[in-house]
Amino acid sequence: MTTRLDDAALDQLLLQARTHRAWQPREVPDGLLKELLDLMKMGPTASNTLPARIVFLKSSAAKQRLKPHLSEGNRERTMKAPVCAIVGYDLKFYEHLPKGMSPVGGFDGNSDLAATVALRNSSLQGAYLILAARALGLDAGPMSGFDNAGVDNEFFAGTDVRSNFLCNLGYGDPTGMRPRGPRFAFDEFAQIL
Repeated sequence: MTTRLDDAALDQLLLQARTHRAWQPREVPDGLLKELLDLMKMGPTASNTLPARIVFLKSSAAKQRLKPHLSEGNRERTMKAPVCAIVGYDLKFYEHLPKGMSPVGGFDGNSDLAATVALRNSSLQGAYLILAARALGLDAGPMSGFDNAGVDNEFFAGTDVRSNFLCNLGYGDPTGMRPRGPRFAFDEFAQIL
């Protein structure tokens, strides 16, 4: 893989892509969500442990279960989004590895390490989800601004899964865009040693 992506691909993935807050009333087919996860899961995680767990909320009833746990500013945009993905992480991911994978040691009995690795790698997987969505022609609206404990109780009760962040998915309505926020110059946040 030594070919640089062309400018159109870079624009679609990052340079012109934006966080969407308003949505066109277009359905996102289940098949596209499956394709999205098939693409997302190929991104690297620690020892390919894939600790992220995703719940796609499409139905009005499912989104209504989420609604009381959203901050006021996120309620309307999430209710109008075609899909809201709960990006979670399995605290015992090391017990639930992809089929055929050898066990990964060092986590059993070390819950702090397991939680750190699960959160870090599910965050990576959430970023891959956003990029995969954009690559497949969807727009994304990742967000915090929700009650994690409430979401965990509502959607992950009785499991070892915890919520990390939410990401609305669909076809963005550009009329709801804010101006692009400023970004750092290289030397304001990076250095080469």
